Amino acid sequence: MLNLAFGWIWITMGFVAGAVLGMGFHKDEFMGGYNSWARRLTRLGHIAFFGTGFLNVLVGLTGLLFGESYLDAPIWTWISISFLLGGCWMPICCFVVAVKKEAKTIFVIPVVLLTVGFVERSEVIASLPSLGLLTLAALTPDDIEISYHEVDDLQRDRVPDLGFDLVAISTMTAQAFDAYTLADEFRASGITVVMGGLHATCVPDECMQHADAVVVGEGESVWARLIEDFRKGQLQPKYESDDSYSLDDAPMPRFDLLDIDKYNRLTVQTTRGCPHKCDFCASSIMLTPSYKVKPTHKVIEEIRAIKSIWDDPFIELADDNSFASRGRAYELLEAMIPERVRWFTECDVSIARDPTLLSLMERAGCRQVLIGLESPNETGLDGIETNNNWKLAQYPKYEEAVRTIQSHGITVIGCFVLGLDGHTPATFDAVYDFAERTNLYDVQVTLQTPFPGTPLYHRLEDSGRLTHAGQWDRCTLFDLNYEPIGMTRDELESGFRDLVSRIYDPKFIKRRQLGFLKQLRSVG
Repeated sequence: MLNLAFGWIWITMGFVAGAVLGMGFHKDEFMGGYNSWARRLTRLGHIAFFGTGFLNVLVGLTGLLFGESYLDAPIWTWISISFLLGGCWMPICCFVVAVKKEAKTIFVIPVVLLTVGFVERSEVIASLPSLGLLTLAALTPDDIEISYHEVDDLQRDRVPDLGFDLVAISTMTAQAFDAYTLADEFRASGITVVMGGLHATCVPDECMQHADAVVVGEGESVWARLIEDFRKGQLQPKYESDDSYSLDDAPMPRFDLLDIDKYNRLTVQTTRGCPHKCDFCASSIMLTPSYKVKPTHKVIEEIRAIKSIWDDPFIELADDNSFASRGRAYELLEAMIPERVRWFTECDVSIARDPTLLSLMERAGCRQVLIGLESPNETGLDGIETNNNWKLAQYPKYEEAVRTIQSHGITVIGCFVLGLDGHTPATFDAVYDFAERTNLYDVQVTLQTPFPGTPLYHRLEDSGRLTHAGQWDRCTLFDLNYEPIGMTRDELESGFRDLVSRIYDPKFIKRRQLGFLKQLRSVG
């Protein structure tokens, strides 16, 4: 990849520039003295070779680890170009401004280019279409014209002219108020609005204030009836599903409705639900208490449908725990091997105890897994599951599990939830130390968040510890909405901010990821 080659060349240039400048830097009067403008900017240019070179190496390593297909989306092209141009311009600007101080405004060029690279990368990570809406689109009768829209793409001032008869809206809790506003705008224009998904399932009565109908639970089992009622002019205010829906009946999502250039990956659901009932979890267990499995042949058909519109895609398995059913996992992975796709998923640490499974995952194209470790110490894990203490029992093997999984070339995103009842101010250092000891490739740290409808929400509400009730825009995973018991609010918030600054420090990230690569080479 060009960024990787450029990065190493630029790092080499840093050594060359250092050697050349070193022949004069030992002289006090060189370039006007140690504190002179020219000498300081020249040193900065020397350092810029290393800094921008390293950034481009990281972009290049992303390609090696996740495959060129991961970077096929047009937005990644802009990221690559931004880092290349920013890398070129930064040392050049330093050397030019060292000679001509009044030209310092040209620094805006590399700064903007490098900033664009970082900002767009964060947007790429978050760019996923709504699989739920694409699935309902597939269940809609053929004689109904359908279109799929991301909210940011809608021309809000032209809502009356869009020609919609019915709009289905799905939202995450943190964006609920924005969804309500959008729904109100549609309804004010005479357009019927249906809301569904996790948030609507948890607070249906609230959503009914902004929608003509609300779907509670799994939408597939009620969608046909809802459409028929709408056609008859007999739309009901609430449609509640039972738990009878089987993924054996899952339709092919309407991937064809997407503008594929807007996304860096697409999603395929292979399972729904999770056997671990963590009290803070606001995922698909809110839609169904069962652990459901989609037939392997349907999963493969969906993968092939994606490949038909995207030559070499990167796929995210939209599961909460992909491999809880081992026998079926083997079958699925064997079937995925010939498809030659790269993919990411979520699972639990038990996969580390199954060398057959890990080998199949590696051969089937798995590049990264997200695992909810939740806590770096046992006290934090005790009692977080409502049905058992499974994660607490796994804790002694956490470190070994991370190393084992990563030895197969599968990077681990370790997720930690800060502010659990067993956490103290010492927990922050424990997270950092765990990541360092294990060379955890990536880390996700969040604050414990009481999402509506979860056991955690009700527990905190009943004990009087819930704050900011109903302020869904604070359910971001980074805003504190309750009173902790193992530390003060200030200790939790300041400790979290400090941990974030340390855990995402570029030097620490580099050290962990290089450690991962060294371990991988030693295994290979």
